[in-house]
Amino acid sequence: MSEAVAESNDVVAELEAARAAYEETVDRIADHGESDVQAVAAAHDRATTLLDRYDGRATGTGDFEAFIEFEEAYESFVDDLADDLPHRDAFETTAERFDKRRLSESDFAAARETLAPAGDLADLLAERDDRATAYRDARRAVDDRLRNLDARLDELERIRKLGDADLDAPVADLRDPIAAYDERVADAFATFEREASAREFLDLIATTERYPLVAFSSPPTELREYVETTSVGSEPVPTLIEYADYSSSKLAHYVDDPQELKRHVAVHRSYLERLDSDPLEIGWPPPPGDVLRWQARELVAVVGRFAPEEAVATLHEVRALASEDRYERLRNAARARADLTANERERLSSGAVERDLDRVRTERERLAAALDEYPPL
Repeated sequence: MSEAVAESNDVVAELEAARAAYEETVDRIADHGESDVQAVAAAHDRATTLLDRYDGRATGTGDFEAFIEFEEAYESFVDDLADDLPHRDAFETTAERFDKRRLSESDFAAARETLAPAGDLADLLAERDDRATAYRDARRAVDDRLRNLDARLDELERIRKLGDADLDAPVADLRDPIAAYDERVADAFATFEREASAREFLDLIATTERYPLVAFSSPPTELREYVETTSVGSEPVPTLIEYADYSSSKLAHYVDDPQELKRHVAVHRSYLERLDSDPLEIGWPPPPGDVLRWQARELVAVVGRFAPEEAVATLHEVRALASEDRYERLRNAARARADLTANERERLSSGAVERDLDRVRTERERLAAALDEYPPL
């Protein structure tokens, strides 16, 4: 038996045991009657509260006032108990023991011992709560194990699907144009950032808000307003970042209000420095064909604003490839080559992946059946 199967067996066994223990306590309470157990618990709690409060104060020749208070309170408490309360005789016995002129600590100890059977009955309520908690914890452990198995199933299915790929497919037909586009758009973006005004550059980034598959973070509103309304906005972004490092006295030679530049540019420096061409690139392996077709459509609308025609033409070529019947075959082959490790390839060829799939499915079915058999409380 594998360690994983043993773990599932353990959590199911713990769930079964926890449910049995919980139901055993529930049955014991039902045998006595829920209302009777609740009543005994309330009476026992009141009695022990009085005992704890006056033990040591109402004994011996000490506090006579406390002695009177205790006797009156305890007698009144017992008189108010229902005639048919289980273990009422135990409460009456303790009251009779306290009906004398002087109390000792042994009287309190004897009272606690006399009330012990009532306490045992009252303890069933706490025991039920504890066992309900243990049952919920055991059920949660099964659920956690089930989620782990689901994740494992997803991983095994991924490996098996990649194993079905045609590793001899000519993936270069797909890789070469994508790599060419990614390189060209990266160069074009770097040039645009370096040469365009910050105003133009951030306007381009803001434009991508209309294109959800071109995932740039939107420029901070106050930064855009600053570059749009000041003359320094005509400088490129790298220059603004450089200015932010200048002292105020040096910066005064370049801008009208050094503090305003620092307040808007320095604060958002990390945002500006994080902007790169990654949202404009396709990457490798590429996304599914339907995603790439929409992504390329949006990229054309953005890249065409600043990149040379050569980059846009390559992007059109990539988009056309995404519509070809062979695209998914090439993509799956690319994913298999990129994602499958040597060990995974070996396990695929040996049949180990299929055996793991069968084992995990069987294990999962058992856990799911256990959760169905033992529902939440």
